[in-house]
Amino acid sequence: MATSGFDLSSLVLFFHLLFLLPLSGAAASPENTTRSGQVNSNSVLVALIDSHYTELAELVEKALLLQTLEDTVTKHNITIFAPKNEALELHLDPEFKRFLLEPRNLRSLQTLILSHIVPYRVGLHHWPAKPGDSTRHRALSRVPVELSTDVSSGERLVSLAKLTGPHAVDRPDGVIHGIERLIIPRSVQQDFNNRRSLSSISAVKPEGAPEVDPRTNRLKRPAPPAKPGSPPALPIYYAMAPGPDLAPAPAPGPGGPHHHFDGERQVKDFIHTLLQYGGYNEMADILVNLTSLAVEMGRLVSEGYVLTILAPNDEAMAKLTTDQLSEPGSPEQIVYYHIIPEYQTEESMYNAVRRFGKVSYDTLRLPHKVVAQEADGSVKFGHRDGSAYLFDPDIYTDGRISVQGIDGVLFPPEEKKVTPAAQVVKQVKVAAGKQRRGTYSFNFFIKRR
Repeated sequence: MATSGFDLSSLVLFFHLLFLLPLSGAAASPENTTRSGQVNSNSVLVALIDSHYTELAELVEKALLLQTLEDTVTKHNITIFAPKNEALELHLDPEFKRFLLEPRNLRSLQTLILSHIVPYRVGLHHWPAKPGDSTRHRALSRVPVELSTDVSSGERLVSLAKLTGPHAVDRPDGVIHGIERLIIPRSVQQDFNNRRSLSSISAVKPEGAPEVDPRTNRLKRPAPPAKPGSPPALPIYYAMAPGPDLAPAPAPGPGGPHHHFDGERQVKDFIHTLLQYGGYNEMADILVNLTSLAVEMGRLVSEGYVLTILAPNDEAMAKLTTDQLSEPGSPEQIVYYHIIPEYQTEESMYNAVRRFGKVSYDTLRLPHKVVAQEADGSVKFGHRDGSAYLFDPDIYTDGRISVQGIDGVLFPPEEKKVTPAAQVVKQVKVAAGKQRRGTYSFNFFIKRR
């Protein structure tokens, strides 16, 4: 902004002050305490407009402090520590300036402006002569303004801002000292830092409609929040991605609702363990490259679910035919049948089959289950020819994911074909007798006659 002329807002402010001034007022001495109740044309407020500090004059107008300052100069002298225009135009943070000019932050803007004004005349003799010393003067905002002298350079300071224009404007009712930059009170800085507090900008947490208990006709109390690390309330099947016959799997989420588990890292660890263990490269290739099941497993573990993977070795995977893998969704269905939504180790499964004989475990391929039983001192999965033995126990166990190596690929038992009801109708044999239609009626008619 040019300092030699007036812009539109400064011109309006000038005429506003000019019409309030008595044109015939006499200049009073700085020590004169008798005032006429109105400022005159020689006032320091009018001089502020036609000075090198017009940016501060605009802020005074936007802060609605013009009437307040007019009342102040009619009672006593004032001292204005005015930052130069370049400090407000170029060196001030644009975001902070935008914050000051927002209507809701009017109180912060007024505190900032009043922190540059002292309700009496401050001259150069008020600065301490000895470097390192300081004096405090209470501003109109009740924030102390500290006057000090720099030890190294000997320059005068106003609250750590250098004094660049001492007595830049000297009028009977006040004086203007030019300073290098804006003085920002701590309260204003704190308001600026708290402008993005979580309580003011956080989204409203969505809540369902209240439910009424039909027995008591009262609102049901919401369930208490789950403890950190507790298992999810919904079954794992509700968290799974839709199958390939319905829609492609969605993108993985950022983690659990409370980020207690890092499922993506755990899945990477167990796949890396499979590769380092040796003999399970085909299973790792299916999880990572042929399907997106590794991503889905990571998302399930992040949500708090636990998994046990029965991983066939490379020799077993080599026995799969092209037809078994070429059908749409067949790789996913094969792997789903090898994933148990429980955390089982070799010891827990062996103890279960030793105690109960046969144990059925749920799989991610609904509604099929995998049957385990004891055989030759180990655990055997599956039925008859399609069975597989627990070959490499506890390849990977971390409390959330358990990987058990088996020597065969499991398939669910074939569903029995049900014959349609229309074809099961049994033909009922009826003994065909002699037709006797109308005989009884005819004989009865003869006997009547």
